[in-house]
Parts: sequence; structure tokens; C-alpha cells
Amino acid sequence: MTSNPIRTAIVTGASKGIGAAIARRLARDGFAVVVNYARGRAEAEAVVGTIEAEGGKAIAVQADIADPTGIATLFDAGERVFGGVDILVNNAGIMKLSPIAQTDDASFDAQITVNLGGVFRGMREGAKRLRDGGRIVNFSSSVVGLYQPGYGVYAATKAAVEAMTHILAKELGARRITVNAVAPGPVETALFMDGKSAAQIEATAKMIPLGRLGQPDDIAGVVSFLAGPDSGWVNGQIIRANGGVI
Repeated sequence: MTSNPIRTAIVTGASKGIGAAIARRLARDGFAVVVNYARGRAEAEAVVGTIEAEGGKAIAVQADIADPTGIATLFDAGERVFGGVDILVNNAGIMKLSPIAQTDDASFDAQITVNLGGVFRGMREGAKRLRDGGRIVNFSSSVVGLYQPGYGVYAATKAAVEAMTHILAKELGARRITVNAVAPGPVETALFMDGKSAAQIEATAKMIPLGRLGQPDDIAGVVSFLAGPDSGWVNGQIIRANGGVI
């Protein structure tokens, strides 16, 4: 009698913020986790340490999803160490805010390369290498729909991710692999907080009907649902986890 294979999840950009919260939550849900980082090795190893201290399984793997070979490196590690991959969470991203008229080519290219190109390559690799019945969870943003000044390129990359999410969900349905996206609102992470004044942050919180910024664990709970058995009939959806801001 053979034992059941270890269920394994890859989480990109998992050394801090939302990605770290997702890695810890999926580990508590019983997944072995590939904790991806581009530069934050110490932070990623700390996430792995927390998971292992709680009895879970995890490895930290360096890979830059902006590099065409990055996502394959993560799948290689998951297959080598844990025997296969069931869940891919395309969380990693960057945000460079400026009015469209003042956005330079370097900022545009960087956001396209990471936010769109990195997720595209993740989806492509996942479509080929996830085990049947697996899950792909992409990350969009609630700025798609709010259309705030300064977010032009960032919102465009996330809108493209939503389009690919809908399409890949149809392409992988026969293999029972679901493809969904989470679109967070303002979450209290360095990505959101950096460059904003206390007054701007307070004004943003007041826009949210629930009266507070989101926390990384708020988003990790949504990903947990999409990665788990209760979401088997949820496919091709964008879940706007934003406290009701839109």
C-alpha cells in the first residue's frame, strides 16, 4: 500500500508581507511549502523556521520571477524535495506609482516584466507541471475597478492578469485544475505603506466600509479557501478582498 503524496504549494514572493502570511497559513493547512524569495534570504529562512517550528514542512528557494527560468527553478525544487506540486500562488509583484505622463520606460518595463511576465510564466509552468486537481491562485488588485490616478501601469498589469485567469481556468478545466485570482484592497504591508504619509494612510482607511486597512492574514485566509477542498466548484473568479471599498 502506497502512502498519499505530500501536497505541495509554491508561493512566490513569500519572504515577507502577504506572501509570508500565505506560506504560513498553507503550511498550517497541511501543505509542504516552497517559500520563494528573490533577495530576502534571511526573511525567507525565518518563514521556513516558523513553519518547521509548528510541525510543518517548507524550503526556501531563491528565484527571480522576472527571470524566464525563475519559475521553473521553483517547480524543480518542489518536485525534487516533495515529489510534485499541487498549488501555485503567484503572489510576487512590484508597484511603482506615478501619473502616466510622468512614468518612464524603466518603471513601465519593470512592472510589466514582474507583474505580468512573471505571472504569465508561472501560469504557463503550472499548466504543464501541476498535478491534476491542483490550484492556481493569481494576484490582481482592487485598483482594477477603482482606477485611481498614479496607478495606471500597475492597474494595467493586474487587469491583464485577470484576463489570463479567466482564460486559463477554461483551458485547464478538463484536468480539474482551478484558476482564480485574489484582488486585495489596501493591506498594511511595506508595498502599500512605503512612500505614503500618515494622512494618506488614514484617509485610505476611512474609505473602507469596515474602517481599517487589511492585514496579510486577511488575504491568506482567502488563498487558503481557494487552495482547499471547499473551493472545488470555484473557477475563473476574481475575489476582491478589500473590506468593501468597491
